[in-house]
Amino acid sequence: MRLCISMTAALMSCVALSAQLPGHIAAEGGDIVITPVIHASVQVEYDGQVIQVDPWSAGDLSRAKPADLILVTDDPGHHLDQAAIEQLRKPGAPVVLTAAARERFGDGSVLSNGQSGTFAGIRVEAVGAYDLTPGRPFHPKGEANGYVITLGSKRIFFSGVGECVPEIQALRDIDVAFMPMNLPVDRMRPRPVAECVKTFRPKVVYLNHYNQTYASWLGNQRGDPPPDAQNTPATIEAFQAAIEGASIEFRDGSWYPAAP
Repeated sequence: MRLCISMTAALMSCVALSAQLPGHIAAEGGDIVITPVIHASVQVEYDGQVIQVDPWSAGDLSRAKPADLILVTDDPGHHLDQAAIEQLRKPGAPVVLTAAARERFGDGSVLSNGQSGTFAGIRVEAVGAYDLTPGRPFHPKGEANGYVITLGSKRIFFSGVGECVPEIQALRDIDVAFMPMNLPVDRMRPRPVAECVKTFRPKVVYLNHYNQTYASWLGNQRGDPPPDAQNTPATIEAFQAAIEGASIEFRDGSWYPAAP
């Protein structure tokens, strides 16, 4: 009896420890492992499968793992990068993308806003990603996707790029959310992003796609990197302060490599 109790206690300690490891989310059947790559690009691993979201060659893909499933949220080059997809895609692995992205890429399975399907055994739901506030650049309704995937009974939301639209506010039972911040024309600044996540209350939130100027330089590295005019660390701190007391865990990701 004492042996069983000891083994049970040890197992519970291991589960608690794994849930606290950076990038780990405890799930049925084992941990989900999340690895931020660059800007909006993230790698997710679970039960021997790898999902790559918006893979981009500007990041270090040498440590990225071959993908069983690739999700593409939009058609600009830092979301739809054909070279990165070809590098990481396992033979026959599905690529889920928007209609505009498929037109450019020439392959893949299209999901429109509100549609869902199962790809590589993983349920994928497409969520609207668009802007409500006029201004350039503008993301019209229907052209881009966010995605919810379900792994080990955990629901992970990749918001794509846009504002806090009704489709996002209506989400429920989200365990991990990836949210963009600091978009142009004052859309999705720290407080609006914080108020947005409070509407659907994910258990864990990552910020991504929050340094547009530096990301533009990464895609075309000429000269020195631009100065951080928006004081990016301060915007992250402002977001953290705005969700304090909301019982939402913030996890920071190393989305932007140091300049060479």
